[in-house]
Amino acid sequence: MTAPTRTLRVAKPGFRARLDPARRITQAAAALVIAIVALILAFIAWRGIQLFIDAGVAVPEILSPTWQPDPDSGPTTFGLLPFIVGTLEIFVGAALIAAPLSVGLGLFMAEVAPNWARRITQPAMEVFVGIPSVVWGFLGAVLLVPVLRTNFHFTYGYSMLAGQLVVALMILPTITSLSYDAFLTVPRDMRAASMALGTTRWQAIRHVVVPAAASGVMTAIVMGMMRAAGEALAVQMVIGNRASIAFNPMSPIQTLTSAITMDMGNTTPSQPWNMALWTMGLVLLLMSLSFVLLVRRLSARRPAE
Repeated sequence: MTAPTRTLRVAKPGFRARLDPARRITQAAAALVIAIVALILAFIAWRGIQLFIDAGVAVPEILSPTWQPDPDSGPTTFGLLPFIVGTLEIFVGAALIAAPLSVGLGLFMAEVAPNWARRITQPAMEVFVGIPSVVWGFLGAVLLVPVLRTNFHFTYGYSMLAGQLVVALMILPTITSLSYDAFLTVPRDMRAASMALGTTRWQAIRHVVVPAAASGVMTAIVMGMMRAAGEALAVQMVIGNRASIAFNPMSPIQTLTSAITMDMGNTTPSQPWNMALWTMGLVLLLMSLSFVLLVRRLSARRPAE
């Protein structure tokens, strides 16, 4: 009895030919996206350095604390330090407020919450994400600012703390969702092995789950800080928009994004004032790129599953 022979199927000649156009279209789309991103970055960088090339502003001058760009009001000074400090204060303060709540909620959803609670919490986070930033700013100006002014004796109510609280609410669902995903990526075998050694459920969460998901949680916090750094309208409506360096949470401040949105309608492209706004955009872009590099570094440190 002879062994059965196995017949090899040969792909039809036209099959690969049908695949090639789809591959070329995909490659062209990817190249187009990369080119668009590179052009945007190059355009912002080129416009951002015009303040130093065309207007003759020295680089150390942008680190001065004085901002006076209007030539009709006196000698012009393009100090960006108040806006840089204000931006850092807003997104770092918002992250410090939102991170404990968000990480705790993500841990609750991943490890503790029953199914019915998870079915309520997840749609609630989606609702939070869908609220426009102008609505958050309007709620902050109508509800939060009067409370700070009346009950906590803030001079104006429009302050650094108001901006931090509004932005903290805005980034809370972002950090919560990413932290929740980070906790879910921890293998169940690690929990089971820990509890098999005699630990309680809370000890396993504290000593196994949280350390294993630490890099993912840090990535979530940094992503939330990136969202806070780029926020403009909601922050502009509650921080008072005073171009001064202040470390008191009760004081009005101004950020890079709020300065750009407020001044862009008062300038023309040939003015140094307009060039300074592009320089603000370049500084903000460099901040965002720094966060992206930090996120990639934290993601690379995740333990292999």
